[in-house]
Formats: sequence, structure tokens, C-alpha cells
Amino acid sequence: MNRRELLKKGLLMTATGLLLPKEMFAQVNKSLLGPAADLLPDGTIKEQILEALPGKKPLIKKTFRAPNYETPYKYFNEIFTPNDVFFVRYHLANIPQGIDEKNWKLKISGDAVEKTLELTMEDLKTKFEQVEIVALKACSGNMRGLFNPHAPGVQWGYGAMGNAKWKGVRLKDILNKAGLKANALEVAYNGADSGVMPTTPDFVKSIPVWKATQEEVIVAYEMNGEPIPYLNGYPLVLVVPGWTATYWMKHLTDITVISTPLDNFWMKNAYRVSVDKFPIRERFLSQMNSEDMPITEISINSIITNIEKGQVFKLGQPIEVKGLTWDGGYGIKMVEVSVDGGKTWAEAQLDKDYGKFSWRQFSYVFKPNKKGKYTIMVKATNSIGQTQPIEPIWEPHGYGYNAIQKIDIKVI
Repeated sequence: MNRRELLKKGLLMTATGLLLPKEMFAQVNKSLLGPAADLLPDGTIKEQILEALPGKKPLIKKTFRAPNYETPYKYFNEIFTPNDVFFVRYHLANIPQGIDEKNWKLKISGDAVEKTLELTMEDLKTKFEQVEIVALKACSGNMRGLFNPHAPGVQWGYGAMGNAKWKGVRLKDILNKAGLKANALEVAYNGADSGVMPTTPDFVKSIPVWKATQEEVIVAYEMNGEPIPYLNGYPLVLVVPGWTATYWMKHLTDITVISTPLDNFWMKNAYRVSVDKFPIRERFLSQMNSEDMPITEISINSIITNIEKGQVFKLGQPIEVKGLTWDGGYGIKMVEVSVDGGKTWAEAQLDKDYGKFSWRQFSYVFKPNKKGKYTIMVKATNSIGQTQPIEPIWEPHGYGYNAIQKIDIKVI
């Protein structure tokens, strides 16, 4: 049945092949995009619809196949992003169907381990110490659509990110059980999704052994106290806190410890940035060359979550500015707010700290003393001195957008 016939029957097909009533699809209201509505390309906004995927509330559709769906801005007022609105990001369109957790196995092998292992879900839940960590998952290209000139790729607004509690097993405990050899250099891994065409490069990634053996890197089977949603990688996700989501493998099936650098499209060609483009501390040395390197850390950033552009307030009315701030895991030192377009800055109140890999809420209250336009800006600084630039650091692939956010309001 083609798309025209589906529409006649009042149906539309989702990216996963599910037929749904077309009433579940709607044009995106700009308020759901937050401040991105004024920065995204016009064509992107016209093409966007809200679509309800299996197990999800309506999300902002960016691409149909592979499915890429953005969290509406209004959900960023919560410290933990609900599972049913958590963003969806895939590179490959063949997503495993009918997953039976009882039959799922995780294989650990490679030339740099002493023995090959096959672990069931039951093994993971009963034979290893269970740990939980709060961590932000953020796509490398989050906010790509805000760059000017625009960079090619999925035109994400602010919604390719989410904060969650992840529960599972430390990757280093699994590797220790397999027996790491002294020549172990990288830990490569694969998931169960695949490309439509045989020539499509399989999405296989790697991280350096020193990163893989850090306490916070886990093989997770729970997200916010529930099994990981199907479209977020059920039943297993590799969680790499502090690093961008390209390393967070969904539907994890294979871990391969290798003594030489992984040589494939997704490491040698994709997700790379100029060596001196960003102030990255954690560098992936075995994958670097003189010109570029893999993107690793999440850039320091912040957003205002409770105020819309053009919002009107009354003179003398206290105005509370609330928002979120985050970085690659060094810890937020302070958030500053300006209400006069950056001429003066005042420190905001940081709310509860859920751990260095979680985003953190902040608030600031001011009382306007004159009528007119106010330009509210917010700037975060972390414990190692990294801070946000006034203008974005333009990057040809659209990675690492972290310019200071500006929102104009009116006081009458």
C-alpha cells in the first residue's frame, strides 16, 4: 500500500513500520522547539511533524528512516527526562524486531582478552555488582540546526539529549572477567541494528581501554527504573558518561577488545573534528592524526527552560529564570545570568547535584525597574575553567554547538 492509499484510509506509517491513525500526527508548534524555532532553517520547521512512535509520546520527527526524533523543549523542565519522551537516534534503518530478553547474549572476545565469554541477561543481573549512575546522553550533533551557516546533517534543535538514571554492570568488571591482556588498546563494540543495503557500513564504534575501564562506563539494562525502551536500545545499552552519544551503543551484542586501532568508516571518517577546534581534555590518542580526531567530550552548555521569546512581564514583577547546565563531567562551577544583553552578569543559584555526569538545574530571580526589552543570557563555567562562547564555534559537521543562549522578553 503506497502513502496515498494509506492517507485515504486515515493511516500513516511510522519509521518502524507501525500503522497509526493520522490524528496522532500533527504539525509542530514552534513553542515545542523552544528558542531553536528562530534559528532552525525554515525548510526544517515546515517539514517537521509530531509523531507517536511505539512506546513514546509524540516526538518531533527529524528523519523517517533511519528514525531520528527530538524531545519537545517543554520536557527540559524535569531533571530526569521521561522514557516515553526521550529522543530517538539511529544511523541504520534495520532495527531488531521481536527481541526476547531471555535469548539475548552479549559476547566478549578479541585478540586482547584471555578468553571469550557469552553472557546472558540473567548473568549480567546476578553475577556482577549492580550499579546505577545519573548521566546525560547528548547527540554529537545536538543543536546542529542552530549553526549559521548551516551544517549538513540532521537539523537538530535542542532536543537530541536527555538525562536519566542508568542501571547495569560496570564494563570494566565484564572485561576483567574475560581477562584483559597487557596489549589491550581499544574496546570495540557492535549492536543488533543494521543497514538496509549490504554495502552500508555496520555501525561499530570503539573507545580507548583507559576509558572503558573507568568506573562510570556501564552496560545498562534499566533506564529511570524501567527496562530500557525499545527505541532507546533495549535490552542493553553501553553508557559512556561525559562522552557524546555516538559512543552509547544500542541493542549491544558484541564487545571486542583489540590491540590495534579500529579501522572502519565510523571511526576513521565519521564523528571527527579538527584537532584544535574544541578544548577537549579526554583525547582518543590511538584514533588521532595531525589534522583531526574523534569527537569525545560533551561541550559545556546551558539553556533557559521556563521563558519564551517575546514573553511579556509587568514592571516590578519578580521574574524567575530557570534552566539546565551540563558539561563533560568536570562539574559545573557556576552559572551566570545577564538581563541586559551581556553588559553585566550575576551568579545564579545551582540546584541539587545529581552527579558530575548529570545536567543540573539553576535559577535566578530579578525585578525589572524599567519598561522595555530585556535580553536574557545564560553562561556556564565548569571546574576546569571551560565556559561558553558568545558566538558558536562553527564546525563543518555541526558538532559541539554551545553558544550562550539569548532570549528577548518585554516588560510593560
